[in-house]
Amino acid sequence: MDKKNFIYGVLLTFLIASSSYVLAKLPVLSIIGPLALAIFMAIIIRNFFFNPLNWQKGITFSSKKILRFAIVLYGVRLNMMVIFDEGLPYLIRAIFAVIIGIGVTLLLAKWLKVDSTFALLLGGGTGICGAAAIGAISPIVRANDDDTALAVGMISLVGTLFALAMPFLGNVMQMSPEVYGQWVGLSVHEVAHAALAGAAFGDASLAPAFLAKLSRVLLLVPVTMIIVWVVSRKQQTENTQKPPFPYFVLGFLAISIISTITLENGWMTSETQQSIATFASFLLAMSMAGLGLSINLKQLQAKAIRPLLLLTLTSVILFASMLILV
Repeated sequence: MDKKNFIYGVLLTFLIASSSYVLAKLPVLSIIGPLALAIFMAIIIRNFFFNPLNWQKGITFSSKKILRFAIVLYGVRLNMMVIFDEGLPYLIRAIFAVIIGIGVTLLLAKWLKVDSTFALLLGGGTGICGAAAIGAISPIVRANDDDTALAVGMISLVGTLFALAMPFLGNVMQMSPEVYGQWVGLSVHEVAHAALAGAAFGDASLAPAFLAKLSRVLLLVPVTMIIVWVVSRKQQTENTQKPPFPYFVLGFLAISIISTITLENGWMTSETQQSIATFASFLLAMSMAGLGLSINLKQLQAKAIRPLLLLTLTSVILFASMLILV
């Protein structure tokens, strides 16, 4: 019976993810994107229809194991040669974006009295690459599922709103397509947000938006290693258990290297790369559904206000800072 319930749990996250991709093709919902839709749908199901407690093992498998595999496959998006050949200036600016995203979040968290672990999830999602970064950082700091899911939901919501506002602001400030694209890629939270906002001026703005965003994605590996080191030192001092080493992040790096080599040598087409990236995004949507099915809204209502304010303030500071850098 346990095996059957496990399958039902995984299947439920699969169905939610599939539905999110179908709904994301609709005019208005396409703005939100499948990842955000998956987590919001899961929260609605869990809190207003039924709580699948008996299927929790399968749901947890999606929210943890599938999430890590999705992050590994996410590395296929990263062509290192393009970044090293054309994007070194982007990479330098991306370092500043990550420092601002994480540093400002942690500083403001003290002022707003937001839990430091939760703040680190929001900072990583803001500075690096949204849900993928939150998923990578979460096991290192041993964040609970509620906090992880809430952080992803907030990043999706705030990131979408900012991405929608950027084309209007770019027009008002009369930015050139290239400068606008750089600003988008260095500021937005998710790769999907870079696509949404970056396409405002066509390929002339979309290409630099992706290049700048992928420069930030590249920093996922060193940032997680730094977090492992910091948490390890802190827990050694407190004589507590060391954080688990994020081997899946090394998998992310390995896949990005393999993807780069195969693309550069013509052993893999860009269409194949895109198919793998789409599959990785679908698995990420399944894991988001698993996280959403763990959220109890009644318990989180009071907890969400300060973190949401924190994320909004940090995002404003990041967007303004990157506007100066470009």
